[in-house]
Amino acid sequence: MTETAESTKLILASASSVRQTLLRNAGLEFEAVDSRADEDAIKAGFAEGDLERDAATDALALKLAEEKALAVSARFPGALVIGADQILSCMGKRYDKPKSMSEARANLTEFRGRAHILHSGLVLVKDGATVWRHSARAVLTMRAFSDRFLDHYLAETGSMVMKSVGCYQLEGPGVQLFDRIEGDYFSILGLPMLPLLAELRRNGVVRA
Repeated sequence: MTETAESTKLILASASSVRQTLLRNAGLEFEAVDSRADEDAIKAGFAEGDLERDAATDALALKLAEEKALAVSARFPGALVIGADQILSCMGKRYDKPKSMSEARANLTEFRGRAHILHSGLVLVKDGATVWRHSARAVLTMRAFSDRFLDHYLAETGSMVMKSVGCYQLEGPGVQLFDRIEGDYFSILGLPMLPLLAELRRNGVVRA
């Protein structure tokens, strides 16, 4: 039995299998719809203003999440749409999902022995209006793993590393990359579940 109220259609504006699994495991009834948003165009048009770098990255993650949800909301009147996105920053530089195994190797080499930040943006949109926003940060410190370990890790995980901005799935072998993790587990996976569920309960979308 799901916990989603039948009167409200809930949509996840994402094709992410991890986000879908998190919602499904929580007992929510929802539909997943790929927003088909042009992330590169959104990033290119984003104005940081006078925000400091980390605050600007938080704002960009929210902007990406919002634009995805708005795109889906336009196609589903009356539905409550969840938009989520995540950006990784390390040493003042932002990273996208790697487009090749060689890029994944280069990124992991840069992250090695350093802390990086995952900036998560989460929004709820209904009928083209954003009704709720939430942002979260998690700080993850990679250990100084050897080149031999990196070779083994990439061979074991294969193209799966390109599905994550950080080149890891924390719920799998990627946990072996880390010395220390500070932050909410669900936010690291890409969907801050506890604040989302609290807001859905507050709005009567799921049972309180």
